[in-house]
Amino acid sequence: MLTFADRLNAQVADSAIGRWFRLEGSGHAREREGSRFMTDIRAGITTWAAMAYIISVNASIVSDSGGTCVCEAANNCATDPTYLQCIQEVKQDLITSTAAMSALASVLMGALANLPVGMAPGMGLNAYFTYSVVGYHGSGFITYREALAAVFLEGWIFFILSLLGLRQWLARIMPQSLVLAVGAGIGLYIAFIGLTSGGLNVIGGDTTNFVGLGGCLESDWLSEDMPYFCGSQVLRSPTTWLGIFTGGILTIMLMLYRVKGSLLIGIFITSIISWPRNSSVTYFPHNDSGDQLFDFFKQVVTWHPLKHVGNALDYNYGKGKVWYALITFLYVDILDTTGTLYSMVKFAGLRDPVTLDFENSTIAYCVDAFSISMGALVGTSPVTAFIESATGIAEGGKTGITAIVTGLLFFVSIFFAPIFASIPPWATGGALVVVGSLMIRNVRDINWDYVGDAVPAFLTILFIPLSYNIAYGVIVGVFSYVIINGFVWIVSKISNGTIMPPNYDASEPWVVPPGGIVPTWLKILFNRNTRVIEESPSEYAFQVRQRHSNISVDTTSQDNPLTPRKSNFTYEK
Repeated sequence: MLTFADRLNAQVADSAIGRWFRLEGSGHAREREGSRFMTDIRAGITTWAAMAYIISVNASIVSDSGGTCVCEAANNCATDPTYLQCIQEVKQDLITSTAAMSALASVLMGALANLPVGMAPGMGLNAYFTYSVVGYHGSGFITYREALAAVFLEGWIFFILSLLGLRQWLARIMPQSLVLAVGAGIGLYIAFIGLTSGGLNVIGGDTTNFVGLGGCLESDWLSEDMPYFCGSQVLRSPTTWLGIFTGGILTIMLMLYRVKGSLLIGIFITSIISWPRNSSVTYFPHNDSGDQLFDFFKQVVTWHPLKHVGNALDYNYGKGKVWYALITFLYVDILDTTGTLYSMVKFAGLRDPVTLDFENSTIAYCVDAFSISMGALVGTSPVTAFIESATGIAEGGKTGITAIVTGLLFFVSIFFAPIFASIPPWATGGALVVVGSLMIRNVRDINWDYVGDAVPAFLTILFIPLSYNIAYGVIVGVFSYVIINGFVWIVSKISNGTIMPPNYDASEPWVVPPGGIVPTWLKILFNRNTRVIEESPSEYAFQVRQRHSNISVDTTSQDNPLTPRKSNFTYEK
């Protein structure tokens, strides 16, 4: 017997919406088998539940930069009440900015690129923006306003590179082990942030070993000028243990049983416990700062306009360090953003195993680039595809409807800014550690059997968290790879191939993937009579596809989330 959901799925599939998103039963030449309207809606809700933590986490991290607040006291204004109050207002602004940009970017990705991928200001990129470029409370080499201008210009540069196909090509020629190592290193970096004062405060400063155990009460700091440096009585803070058990261990238990939105549940349970004012773990102590936080929290639902971070760009492009930040943003984004998007479309079975490209890649990268620039206008760090999109894909999401639903839920979240702004750092610290553990699993696919691949990858993973800088880790990895493998190549040429490492056969082959550098739209524009891997909505692309009708789409492996993914591109003999 047909249910209401079955009839609705059939009606939507047999409509213009179904044909645009290539739902099963739409009659589209490349409809995605198993894709259904109601399934994609459920997948979109699942993706939002897995991603929603970014609203509070991103605001917490980026506000550490100080935003547009001016610090005039010693010790980076770590104990200046006026400055800290300004930081709280910046954080409230960033709640709105993060939710708004997540909504816009996700809807555009779904509607234009038809990919089930949620977008939001990226973890790792926000840490690099805050701690490596702007610095804690503005102690970096350029100001918050100048950093936003660098991000704004970076987005438009990426837009041009995406139109020309260069961004896709650059991502495909990177050695695979280095790409995986960058993701793993960022995972360690994020986890370290979650363990320090920006999260659980388990790790603090140490005058001898640089880092050591933290979690002491403020009265046990070595001095007011050395916050989070514990002289004794470590791990005595009740908020530290609350974050460990409810934000960390409880979240992991929920994930073990595949409870949807485990990260969000852990964050909110910890926050709810921290909201009563008469407790030792309260986020609203009885002082001026606590009173102001509590007054904003009591509004629950409100529209919070941007007071500090809206259109705060300083277009100081004549300053050399701004260009240094711009260049580092460029290659960090190429590795981080591009790598994440490729991994998600691969998981969804939408990547061609031959060319390593995917459907609508040019549109997807243009959406990403546009979102980066728009995010800078509202004060946030670069926007990226989110790895948590895998939860929605595993739930059955196969089309852009998934991303659109995720974006609409982020839009609703804008009006609950008082709730998200009142989430304490010890509530999000556990989530950061868990996300880091998910990212570190990239190391399984690194080629550890050959030193020329293993050492550069290991150095990349090691330097990113230890230098507190993603860019430095990438530089070390690339340079060591070029030096080691360049030496082997030179010796082999000089010796005419007689002097080679004994296990050279175990090395990861470095090749330029086929498919060329020219994007599909340029091929269509110049009327090249070639096979178009990435479908274009134009009639020309349809005709080319008809001439090569032996290309078919296979998405059946996506029906079961436990079945290994394979590419949609299969070739009939």
